[in-house]
Amino acid sequence: MRFQYVIGLFLVVVTMGLLPATSQTAAQTTTTMPEIAAGANAIDDWEIETRIREIFHELDGLENVRVLVRAGVVSLRGNVRETPLADKAEMLASRVDGVVAVTNQIEEETSVTERLVPVYERLETRLLQALNYFPLFIVAMCFWALVSGAGLFLAARNWPWNRIAPNAFIANLIRQIVRILFIVIGAVLALDILGATALLSTLLGAAGIIGLAVGFAVRDTVENYIASILLSIRQPFRPKDFVAIEGFEGFVIALTSRATILMEANGNHIRIPNSTVFKGNIVNYSTNPERRFLFSLGVDSDSDLSKALETGLATIAALEFVLEDPLAEAWIDELGDSNVILTFAGWINQQDTSFVKARSEAMRLVKRALEANGFLLPEPTYRLRFDEGVMSLNAGDSSKPAQKTARDEPAVRAQAESAQPQNTDVDPELEKRVDEERDSSVVTDLLSDEAPNEFGGT
Repeated sequence: MRFQYVIGLFLVVVTMGLLPATSQTAAQTTTTMPEIAAGANAIDDWEIETRIREIFHELDGLENVRVLVRAGVVSLRGNVRETPLADKAEMLASRVDGVVAVTNQIEEETSVTERLVPVYERLETRLLQALNYFPLFIVAMCFWALVSGAGLFLAARNWPWNRIAPNAFIANLIRQIVRILFIVIGAVLALDILGATALLSTLLGAAGIIGLAVGFAVRDTVENYIASILLSIRQPFRPKDFVAIEGFEGFVIALTSRATILMEANGNHIRIPNSTVFKGNIVNYSTNPERRFLFSLGVDSDSDLSKALETGLATIAALEFVLEDPLAEAWIDELGDSNVILTFAGWINQQDTSFVKARSEAMRLVKRALEANGFLLPEPTYRLRFDEGVMSLNAGDSSKPAQKTARDEPAVRAQAESAQPQNTDVDPELEKRVDEERDSSVVTDLLSDEAPNEFGGT
């Protein structure tokens, strides 16, 4: 009940507030409406009719409108080419002094020929305007060409763009921006000369919509392009660096505006989109010239593990290509079913030593040293056991007699095998192949040895 009472009170207040306004509006309408003259003060119908006809005769499109006035009421009849002309005739007739009311009975022309006349007239008018504006248009175009030419000339200079940009790719990007900027400024000034600056907002709106649509269509291309800019600035790798990117390994051949090109050690080319490179995990093996190699060997579970570690570690430390600092290391990595896994590690300088060859030689020589000192490198063996006619197969047990007889031959081979390390220098043919690939590349490389890397160094 209270809610209904509040609603009723609100409606009463609103009604009371509207009544004075309505009365005031009606009073204003009544006072502003002209009075209708009568008697000697009334204007003759013939005078009103003559005045309206004279006005219509002077206006294009209203010559055929017939006017009839009775007691101050004007009746308009006839045909016009366009509906706005009928409305215009009614408005003009109502403004003539002495007119009481206007009856508009004008009809729109249905003839195609007559309806095309306004179109021809508008086209003729636009053509005459274009001819009149042609000299001004020539001046505006010359001004636009002058400003755009100045921008093209400025963008073509090497200085200062090559000086302020971190690399050639960014310098070319700045040049493109300068060209577009001067072209747009020239177009704005030309439109201002023509007095058509209102057209500029329409063009900018259309360009924005088109740019948005194109941006969605070529989103991957734009993403690659932006990633190329950021990679060329950050430079996470150098030319000829050996890197691993998202599972792919190879030497860096070039960084283009779309992709990073690698060459595998087998000579195959790998093309990775720059967006993937920028967002992916990058392992650069060449940033630090010192690199550690690892390998594992298994010895018999009954062996003296301390002596086995010392033997392998001494063998690695004695190699010429293994660095003294950091020191070589060895540790027990895993206890197997029939053996113990030992892991050995050593450091090399990648600029002088091939990582693959160094690891291979270290594995060969450590294996030889362990076998020469009586350590067995057993393979998994199996023992057959028969319980009440049921045969089972157990892994992990070793037969001592089998070990002694089966492993005598590897020990003999270890003694006969050469203890001298083979050549572990960096393969010059591989470096030559990488240099040839870079020299034969026709794409523009965005990488530079002189540019700072992402750590701030050069």
